[in-house]
Amino acid sequence: MEYLKLNTGDQLPQLGYGFWKVDPQKIPKLVEQAVEAGYRHFDCACDYGNETEVGQGIASVLKQGRCQRDDLWLTSKLWNTFHAPEHVEEACKKSLLDLQVDQLDLYLIHFPISLKYVPIEKRYPPGWFFDPEAEHPKMETAPVPISETWQAMEELVDAGLVKNIGISNFGTSLIRDLLSYARIRPAVLQIESHPYLTQEKLIRYCKEEEIAVTAFSPLGALSYLSLDMASQEESVLTQPIVKAAAKQQGKTPAQVVLRWGVQRGTAIVPKTENPERLIENISIFDFELTPGEMHAISALNQNRRFNDPGDFAESAFNTFFPIYE
Repeated sequence: MEYLKLNTGDQLPQLGYGFWKVDPQKIPKLVEQAVEAGYRHFDCACDYGNETEVGQGIASVLKQGRCQRDDLWLTSKLWNTFHAPEHVEEACKKSLLDLQVDQLDLYLIHFPISLKYVPIEKRYPPGWFFDPEAEHPKMETAPVPISETWQAMEELVDAGLVKNIGISNFGTSLIRDLLSYARIRPAVLQIESHPYLTQEKLIRYCKEEEIAVTAFSPLGALSYLSLDMASQEESVLTQPIVKAAAKQQGKTPAQVVLRWGVQRGTAIVPKTENPERLIENISIFDFELTPGEMHAISALNQNRRFNDPGDFAESAFNTFFPIYE
């Protein structure tokens, strides 16, 4: 495993296991298999609806002595309905309870989207709709400045509930604004990034500001096929340069793309429910892509964003809600 040193001095494992869209029933066993394979970084979120099962898996591996809590890196994310300062700690404590731990290694603002509060006892995870039973359900926003949410995030660090705080799905303008008032600077930015969406300017900006970057959906289209948000033809794994590099390196196309992700200096959080893929995905630290291979894979960039609220919010949640320019 390789690590990214954060601006707090902590070490973020460069490869993690992402739990978005992972079947809750399979998760406890998958956590055990992942730890056995060498994973120590687990990327969770309230909105994924499976933190309870992740917590069961974590509790099991700790009880069995397969690792210690200090060996693990647990990330969770503040959902859109909890942005108001008075709800941030409540949301964090719910994730802590579900994950069966006393402290998170990293807590991120999931989206720069503030929605009306939905009490935990009413519906959890709250999702995107304010009232799914309404005649015409839609997203309903709440005017909460990010500055107020961030101050509440900082207070989580003060209280010892969270070691590091960060952001997700933010662009340079929002980050620059946040840095103007942050008492505790964000340690990590999590964004969609893969060879079709290299985000080079944003990643370069974060490097200059000493903000580590984690790439979600590092294999691109594969995460979105089941949601009809991508087509099989959009898979980067079929690109000739990727297949050629895989043949040259004696690796799979997926391993080549994941290696490209870590070799460019980002952490990555691929997901799988396949135990064999678990091992395949982590087996990327015993080879290096050549500068020519790195350049050619980066040149596949199309600025193709699969996870865009400006698209899916309207089709899925009856609300036009762009957040990217």
